[in-house]
Amino acid sequence: MAQISLNTYLQKFESAFENRDGDNVAVLLSFRDPHISNVRLQLEKPETECEKWFGPPLDEIVAGHLKCCWAAANHDFIEAYNCQYIVMQAFSKLFQSQKEENWALPILYTLSLDLRVFAANADVQLMKKNKGKPGETLEKAAEVLMGCFRICASDNRAQLEDSKKWGMMSLINQLFKIYFKINKLHLCKPLVRAIDSSPLKDRFSVAQMVAYRYHVGRKAIFDSDYKTAEDYLTYAFQKCHKRSKKNKKLILIYLLPVKMLLGHMPKMSLLQKYNLMQFAVLSKAVIQGNLKLLTESLKSNEGYFIRSGIYLILEKLKIITYRNLIKKVALLMKVHQLPISAFTAAFKWMGEDEMDDEEMQCIIANLIYEDRIKGYLSYQHKKLVVSKQNAFPSMPAKIKT
Repeated sequence: MAQISLNTYLQKFESAFENRDGDNVAVLLSFRDPHISNVRLQLEKPETECEKWFGPPLDEIVAGHLKCCWAAANHDFIEAYNCQYIVMQAFSKLFQSQKEENWALPILYTLSLDLRVFAANADVQLMKKNKGKPGETLEKAAEVLMGCFRICASDNRAQLEDSKKWGMMSLINQLFKIYFKINKLHLCKPLVRAIDSSPLKDRFSVAQMVAYRYHVGRKAIFDSDYKTAEDYLTYAFQKCHKRSKKNKKLILIYLLPVKMLLGHMPKMSLLQKYNLMQFAVLSKAVIQGNLKLLTESLKSNEGYFIRSGIYLILEKLKIITYRNLIKKVALLMKVHQLPISAFTAAFKWMGEDEMDDEEMQCIIANLIYEDRIKGYLSYQHKKLVVSKQNAFPSMPAKIKT
């Protein structure tokens, strides 16, 4: 198809559309198909030719795609986005007019993905030209995608098998990617509610569910809901195809900090398998209660952790490291009434030079509140009184590879 003529392309498109062959129409509109490199299909002004073959809005869809091929070939992603936006709007009209059928869903998936990609590239070019605001094009793309989402979500007339509701998850995943990119995570909440209340919530494809749970898990991290984050990211990791090592690694970048914060340290074999050795020294420091090593590890990998968006949550590992250091002091002293000054001295030896007994008591009080230490503080005697049984409860867990 890469070198076919314009007429042949239009014939193929007409045939696929008349046969309601959504998969083939999607291929003919996809920017992951070889036909986009065909110079015969890269047309700056294809409108007249397309109007001879199709009526509206189909002529707008085909003409917009061919012009988008031209713009993309010239690396003008601003114009390519504008063309794809027109294609998406025209398709939205067509999609809404199709009652009691959903054969066009593959087309929706393809167009929405390409729209997001072109919007991201357009934003980059606009920034280089000092035009517009960061993420402005992506935000506009999200608006048209939300229009398609409403069409899918409001389809209550068809049988479930023929419902457009099946398109909700794919659109939500595209919208999630945009909202994370433009830092508007609050807009994810109604999308999550829509899936939670959908009769299809457990029936979407595994690939779509993995992407969805990955994004919801990441959002839960920002909401400090670490148990939900752990549940969703664990599902995404376990259900992600074993050959998709790159995607499994991406999930682990967020799952590992959550697991560690909940007290579950990763195995070295897991870190080696997915080339995530940045977490190795970090994990060792937490286990040992080594505050010096933790600080050094965070500093040496600071750039990587910031780019991954996990630096702030990794800083919270200090509380686990505090707990483990306090446990070591308690084991060395072998008594149940432990002087606060002993912990303060240990913290100072680990580089916390400004630590005093009052701050130490605050740290211990928080650990007791979080059930990481079983005991109580005796402020009168300046001592920590720990339980004689399981004073430092552990929370073992494993991540299956």
